[in-house]
Amino acid sequence: MTEGIIFDIKRYAIHDGPGIRTTVFMKGCPLNCLWCHNPEGKSPEPELIYFPKKCRETCRLCIEACPENALSKNGTVKFDQSRCRRCGTCADACVYEALELAGNTKTAEEVVGEVRKDKIFFDESGGGVTFSGGEPLMQPEFLEDMLDRFKQLGIHTAVDSCGYAPSDVIERIARKADLFLFDIKIIDEKKHKKYTGVSNELIIENLNKLLNMKCAVWIRIPLIAGINDGPDDIKAIAAYLSSLKPIERVSLLPYHRAGTGKEDKLQKNLRVSAKNIFQAPSPERRAEIAAEFSNSGLKVKEGG
Repeated sequence: MTEGIIFDIKRYAIHDGPGIRTTVFMKGCPLNCLWCHNPEGKSPEPELIYFPKKCRETCRLCIEACPENALSKNGTVKFDQSRCRRCGTCADACVYEALELAGNTKTAEEVVGEVRKDKIFFDESGGGVTFSGGEPLMQPEFLEDMLDRFKQLGIHTAVDSCGYAPSDVIERIARKADLFLFDIKIIDEKKHKKYTGVSNELIIENLNKLLNMKCAVWIRIPLIAGINDGPDDIKAIAAYLSSLKPIERVSLLPYHRAGTGKEDKLQKNLRVSAKNIFQAPSPERRAEIAAEFSNSGLKVKEGG
């Protein structure tokens, strides 16, 4: 039996594949996108999240509980990242729920047992389970085990991936998953590396591999104003996608600020803060982008 680290399970997801779905968020990501909306999914290890508005100034239960003396308090709690072992003892001690451990070790059987409770909704809506993150392909054995178990239960599976993974991992998972939700962010390689930290060469190779294997693929494109919504960027993405074997669907995902509040709560030195930097393209620009893809012969939809 395999085990891995997840940081959330969200029910009634309607933007992570067909039908009503339950989304399992897995820890670890090989990319470092500046606009990341799940920064707590980047590290493969558990991390502490602090909610200062819930904290009580006179309470010191978390500090007293920490076995490594990694916490201090001067109005708000501070973590010493060099001492913290991410054991979660402080979070367990906090009666106000001001501390939370993002990342818990689960067996494949435990995750499947939790998700299968929603099977009635999957059956009625044509939904299923979606693995997201982070990047699910960073825990391939764990993911593969869960895919096998869901297949035995007749539950539809989708993998939401940035595509940056070894070729053999892509092939293994492609044989198990019913659908890939595949991110394409930027076509220009240098620009892709600037904003995500990695080249997109492997990503493009893996997308081609999936299509050659005749896998079901939905393309997902995050739209960030001033980053990848320019005429040249959109034309390049549309031209590339329209040159491939038929893509079932292109989903346009306008940037949202869900990740900015999480950055402070993690108390980490992130590559850059998204605060007041990134925003979604205007509704008018999004309509133009959708028309560009549609005119290229692609089935396009705003949202998941």
